[in-house]
Amino acid sequence: MFVKHAMRFVDRGILMCLVLIASLSGVQAQQTTWPDKPIKLVVPFPAGGPTDTASRIVGQRLAERLKQTVVVENRAGASGAIAAAQVAKSAPDGNTLMMLATPTMLAPHFNKAAGYDTTKDFMPVATVYDLPIVIVVNAALLPDVTDLSKLIAHAKSQAKPMNYTSSGVGSFGHLSMELLQQLAGFEMQHVPYKGGVPAITDTIGGVVPVMYSDLVAALPHIKSGKLRAIAIGSPQRVSVVPDVKTISEQGIKGYDAVSWGGLLAPRGTHKATVDRLANEVQEILAEKEVQDKLRDAGCIASFQGPAQMGQRVQSDYAKWGRVIRDKNVSND
Repeated sequence: MFVKHAMRFVDRGILMCLVLIASLSGVQAQQTTWPDKPIKLVVPFPAGGPTDTASRIVGQRLAERLKQTVVVENRAGASGAIAAAQVAKSAPDGNTLMMLATPTMLAPHFNKAAGYDTTKDFMPVATVYDLPIVIVVNAALLPDVTDLSKLIAHAKSQAKPMNYTSSGVGSFGHLSMELLQQLAGFEMQHVPYKGGVPAITDTIGGVVPVMYSDLVAALPHIKSGKLRAIAIGSPQRVSVVPDVKTISEQGIKGYDAVSWGGLLAPRGTHKATVDRLANEVQEILAEKEVQDKLRDAGCIASFQGPAQMGQRVQSDYAKWGRVIRDKNVSND
């Protein structure tokens, strides 16, 4: 009887070992054969914007380096939430990626039924770009507003809150201005538009005197003199507008508002696949040609690996969530 039980125990142990070996072999096979089919890179916005442009620049170089097709697929809607919810449910095989952008990261704060948890449902791969944001004014309407302190003084002198605009309720420009008002102790009235183009157009036209815009949309009009840039939201100055001081330089110490984008994979994607992708992205972003192409699109090449990107997602999600709650921002 003892021998029979012992043999049964041995057989069970052998079976468990065989299962473990098969499982490890499967993992090893995926790691050594990936990528064995085309990679889908989902962009949660329409074609033509900075997120789409950055995705195509990096996607092309990934395809060349991995010797595998990278298909960029645009799935716009609900600040990117539609695409993110679908990617979160995709197979974690390294063949589906998404270019996360700040609006998509923050969308669950506005929509509890977004269908994904930004901080839990994805594997951070690598940051790709920073997208600076800039406060611009209509110089004809505000000829004396040449820096941030003068804008704040002008706003405080008005009998009722002066207007400013952004690309929409809950947009990064909107949240960044709300944070600035909170820290600097002044008040302005948000006039939201549905997109950056109409907001820029009406700022140039004098309908609204101030806009908090991404640099991509504002730069041509800054260069032409139609708009005056008075402050950059990032901690450091930006090379394409080197004379524009940061908000922190202008007295609001510690102010930091940078929109950004980076690659995500579905949760459960193998670490070896994520690490290889991160290494490829790091080398791609080190190329001067890629940096120049991103700069032409208004973006700044910015690499952080999986761990750092994960910390950035956690930190920004919490930080801007507090602004949304404190200022009662809703896009309903």
